Amino acid sequence: MRHLIIYIVLSVAITMMQACSSQGTPADGGGDTIRMKYARLLTMVRYADHTDVLIADPWNEGRLLQKLRIDSGVPYRKALVFTSVHCQLMEYIGCEDYIAGVCDLRYMNIPGIQRRAANGYVAEGGDLMPVADCGDAMSPDMEKVVTLAPDVIIVSPFENGNGQQKLQRLGVPVVMAADYMEESPLGRAEWMKFYGLLFGCQAKADSLFEVVDSTYQMLRQMAIKMPKGRSILTERKTGPTWYCPGGRSTIARLIADANGGYAFAGDTHPGSLALSFEQVLAKAGESDVWAFKYQGGQPLTRRQLLDEYHGYAGLKAFRNGNIYQCDTSSKPLFEETAFRPDFLLREFIQILHPGTDLGGLRYYTD
Repeated sequence: MRHLIIYIVLSVAITMMQACSSQGTPADGGGDTIRMKYARLLTMVRYADHTDVLIADPWNEGRLLQKLRIDSGVPYRKALVFTSVHCQLMEYIGCEDYIAGVCDLRYMNIPGIQRRAANGYVAEGGDLMPVADCGDAMSPDMEKVVTLAPDVIIVSPFENGNGQQKLQRLGVPVVMAADYMEESPLGRAEWMKFYGLLFGCQAKADSLFEVVDSTYQMLRQMAIKMPKGRSILTERKTGPTWYCPGGRSTIARLIADANGGYAFAGDTHPGSLALSFEQVLAKAGESDVWAFKYQGGQPLTRRQLLDEYHGYAGLKAFRNGNIYQCDTSSKPLFEETAFRPDFLLREFIQILHPGTDLGGLRYYTD
């Protein structure tokens, strides 16, 4: 986004990978490797008194980003969580009380967090503890972090990033939440097993993942049986750059599982592609549907979109009016769908297959 010993390992080959049974398989040293069905960046090996967690470096194949030791029976109880998606997950698995602080509070569309972070909030009786606002995730307020005294910090790492160095100097375990670099939606969602282990909520996390997995597969099989769906272009220009999901990203996989078309499906990047408008227009300008997110206020009109950038007029979806918008200030798309990809798959199936009614759109409006 833990007592936990963290090792940052620069060049160690990954030797313990996916196991073959749900109970796990023996690992070197007498541990059992916990089976991961979809996640490729996460390996967990259970021993009698602890669990070793190995997080693969998504940017350097064959290396580890981090190795963690999680002592059995010692869950973490006072977390500083940098990302809204992990806060929402903690609510999903029943350990939201362990969120003591957050970053980027103003962007968190989670009512419970906002209530606990409000001035004047006092925990009484069975109320949850207050939540401290520790500032910007890219530049946290270190004084507030020190005052908070968390027992674990969850951050999202970035390639060549060194923003966690100040946090690591505090002597507090810092978990590199690289789940967003998984190549499949279910691979990312499966990381909830790890976060459940951190906070002693593993049974709830395992149970929720079974629901997510079965629902996602049911929707996927439904979409496969439909005629090929419409093609889709996502997001919009930010400054001079248009960030499109890479061909091996979770969003690209969701589009494929919804049986839709995506112009960059053949790309090999798991993250985002930083493209010029001209590149997007040439490759994806004839996409049938344009879906993007915005923040606050009313949906953008076509006139407002053209005022923002006149080049949008060249998009087929713009000309035909097939535009879907999601207001992330009121719709919890970011918060909910990282670990509930079945929610977003349901959305995409309805967008890409007009006339399909799966309960209506949850996030987007047209």
